[in-house]
Amino acid sequence: MKVYFWGSRGSLPSSVTYSAVKEKVRKALQAARGLDLSTDEKIDRFIDDFLPFSIKGTYGCNTPCVELRYGDHSGQYVICDAGTGLRDLGTHIIEHGKPGSANSPAVFHVFLSHLHWDHIQGFPFFTPAYLPGNVIHFYGFHKEMEQVFYSQQEYPNFPVSLKNMQSQKSFTLLEPGKVYEIAGLSVFGMRQKHPGDAYGLSFTADGKKVVYSTDSEHKKESQCKGYPLIKLYQNADLLIFDAQYSFAEAIYVKEDWGHSSNLMGVELSVRSGVKHLCMFHNEPTKNDATLEKMLDETKEYVEIFSPGYQLKIDIAYDGLELEV
Repeated sequence: MKVYFWGSRGSLPSSVTYSAVKEKVRKALQAARGLDLSTDEKIDRFIDDFLPFSIKGTYGCNTPCVELRYGDHSGQYVICDAGTGLRDLGTHIIEHGKPGSANSPAVFHVFLSHLHWDHIQGFPFFTPAYLPGNVIHFYGFHKEMEQVFYSQQEYPNFPVSLKNMQSQKSFTLLEPGKVYEIAGLSVFGMRQKHPGDAYGLSFTADGKKVVYSTDSEHKKESQCKGYPLIKLYQNADLLIFDAQYSFAEAIYVKEDWGHSSNLMGVELSVRSGVKHLCMFHNEPTKNDATLEKMLDETKEYVEIFSPGYQLKIDIAYDGLELEV
């Protein structure tokens, strides 16, 4: 199974400003002083081998959208959340994938953690939804799911209503704790602490388990042995985890805002036997250098919390692909 991140920021899209790009260029040129960069090959080697990710790349701008790719499921797509990253996924499908048609439809399975705007705002710009014959199945745990998607595109919010998008659309209400077989995956969800409730989702196929757990706050009860979300995370090959805040922000300044921290991600991963932690729902006000520093600090914390525990750690960015 492969997991591709089309959108990784939380709460709202972030921008990469002129001054931020200028600073990246300045630092790259400083690092290049005295080096021989006379050929394109040498330039590429310098970028790949000498520059940190925060200078040569970016953690991205889009709000949550994650694609699960597995097996030979041509023309079927499994997607978690419909933030602004969904637009880029749609563009990619049109240009490189199977966009679908009336005679050969593409089928999209869209799982929704919850209905806050940053997790649905990309759908009006999802080009495959405008193509006749395509089928889009929405799955979620909120009874207002269909109403919210319709109202998002009602006048005067958007010029095209949901019913005028020519694809076929269905909305399926799921029950927490119940296992479903959907698109070749075993899927179940659990309620998480978040304003209005959000749901973590577990996807299993061919003995591999991916958990998508965004928009979740873990308070004192998370330290208890019987903490329910341990069951959701148990032995996950990959845990995509809401680490929007620092530990101090999560427990003091932004308590009850419904998000978690990098340190809590480590602790719950170790307790649950997780193999790979990917921090997600990145704070939109944190720049690339700050996120890179948080990644380094998180790796150091593993050795403090559980010396010797082999936990692979990443921070999600738009364009990241992980293989499970």
